[in-house]
Amino acid sequence: MALEKTSVSSMKAHLEKGPGIAPDNKAALIVELTEPNGKVLVTEGKGGGKVMWKDLSVTANVVNVNQKGIVSLNADPRIGEGKTGHLTITAPSHPGLKAELDIPFRYDVAFVANFSGRNGMDGLSGLDGSNGSSGFPGSTDPNNPSPGGDGGNGTDGSNGKDGYPGGNAPNALVRIAVQSGYHPLLQVSVSTVDEEKLFLVDPQGGSLSVKADGGRGGSGGGGGRGGKGGSGGIGSPNGRNGTDGQDGRNGFDGPSGKGGSIRVAYDPAAKPYLGIIHLSNLYGPQPTFSEQSVPPLW
Repeated sequence: MALEKTSVSSMKAHLEKGPGIAPDNKAALIVELTEPNGKVLVTEGKGGGKVMWKDLSVTANVVNVNQKGIVSLNADPRIGEGKTGHLTITAPSHPGLKAELDIPFRYDVAFVANFSGRNGMDGLSGLDGSNGSSGFPGSTDPNNPSPGGDGGNGTDGSNGKDGYPGGNAPNALVRIAVQSGYHPLLQVSVSTVDEEKLFLVDPQGGSLSVKADGGRGGSGGGGGRGGKGGSGGIGSPNGRNGTDGQDGRNGFDGPSGKGGSIRVAYDPAAKPYLGIIHLSNLYGPQPTFSEQSVPPLW
């Protein structure tokens, strides 16, 4: 619909899945515009309406918003900590029309720190064998008989290639401190040799899964199908059929990569909340825990 040709008396906005948003998460913005007669117009996309986003202007503070009305918050919790996101929505074709929306930040969600090794590529399938050619016809004339030619043999299918090995996961160090206050939160750092990820987790409803699994080995390629033997030519006597080629062998699955070691260092104040930290390092050693003084991480 053409918004510039429509009379609008008011506008309001909300997020599709509730008022808040968590770090490294996204939420759809829905804008409702009301005509003087009370009819409500809704934005396209998740709103399911016909008001196009190109007819609106959205200014964001702390959070980000794209041209399709998808709001996101940076994964680094330090960017939004202690702040509130804010959106200002206007319609250039309707000066003076404006909607404001505050977006609180939430930390009671399931966060994931995934450092698992990559999965190995699958092996290529073998090539099918060629079918044998049919035998040349002979003669069944009783006065001038001749044998039919033998059919050609089918060729063997080639073997499938073995799957590639899965990648190894790096070793990970998890540090947990408590951000004290009326509603305590967990400050968590998950680091490897090359990377660090930070999380702020609400132990009342939130969780953090740390993954350092070895990558799955690639599946072996299927063996090629053997070619069919050619049929013998008709004659007196008939030619013999050719033999079928053998199917190729399936490739072997690649080996899985090694899981990284996970070491958890937690402050004594964080001990009651360790149940919300979930660790997975498939094909790796048993994770270890050590209780020690962990100062605030930021």
